[in-house]
Amino acid sequence: MDLDLLFEVANVSTLPAWLLLLVAPRWAGTRRLVHSILMPLLLAAAYALLLFSDMGGGGEASMFSLRGVMAIFDKPQTTIAAWIHYLVFVLFVGAWIVRDAERRGQSRLLVIPCLLGTWFFGPVGLGAYLLVRALRGGGTSLVE
Repeated sequence: MDLDLLFEVANVSTLPAWLLLLVAPRWAGTRRLVHSILMPLLLAAAYALLLFSDMGGGGEASMFSLRGVMAIFDKPQTTIAAWIHYLVFVLFVGAWIVRDAERRGQSRLLVIPCLLGTWFFGPVGLGAYLLVRALRGGGTSLVE
């Protein structure tokens, strides 16, 4: 398996979804592609294949110390799996932001920078959206 190619394919695979969230969030095609289980399931399958076919790290690998976590990522295959992990979750969060903003009537001009922040910086973009949402009367509860 060519790991460089796999990384590139995984990395580019979410690009169409992000572009749709940014420029056509209400389009039926966006709903079918981005708000469906298709992309998360495909990426989850690649993630599982990478992760469970090569458990990186060796003896020092642990999720309870910095050294241990660094040891987990000692192989390119494990690092690609972690990157796919990131790609899946930030896309999921971006899709949630779009749905939540639409339900609450939030301004697209305010949502777009939050989406870009989520795409590139994960929690920073989510935090920005939650702040915008709270300041514009959207409340602080994530349940409603």
